[in-house]
Amino acid sequence: MTGQDEGPTPHAAGRRGRRRAAGIYGAIVTAAILTAAGSQLSTAALTVAVVVTLLVYWVAEEYAELLGEHLADGKLPGRRRIRAELAATWPMVSASFGPLAVTLLARLAGASITAAANVGLVGAVVLLVWHAWSAGRDARLAGWPLLALTSVGALLGIVMIVLKNFVLVHLHAT
Repeated sequence: MTGQDEGPTPHAAGRRGRRRAAGIYGAIVTAAILTAAGSQLSTAALTVAVVVTLLVYWVAEEYAELLGEHLADGKLPGRRRIRAELAATWPMVSASFGPLAVTLLARLAGASITAAANVGLVGAVVLLVWHAWSAGRDARLAGWPLLALTSVGALLGIVMIVLKNFVLVHLHAT
């Protein structure tokens, strides 16, 4: 034993990876709702729609995961396990807080409903890029591999913005 830090235990790394995956999923769902309903709902209604949708997805995801995982063993999970799993995937919901906060701030600053939703969408894209970069750093990537991985997160966000503009602006205009 060298006494040097050999990195996180597999269990801790798996938990961190699960939290990140939940955060990515939450950011994508947030962006999708901002894209689909951002110009059709008031900012307050949009905020409620995002949070309620994510809460439903979060509970449904954990319900399916816990039952699928534990029923195979012939027993139901205990309360402690359920709480731990819900805590591990809470970032699915909390990922929306940043993009929603910038949406609300933009609206309070005088932006139109659509412009405020677009600011929130940019916030969700920034969050996706941060998750990609952070995952790459945790995987000890550097240089071009880190740039490529981070670019995928950015590209996903840019595709959502382009689709929003294409679908909502061009297809609804015809």
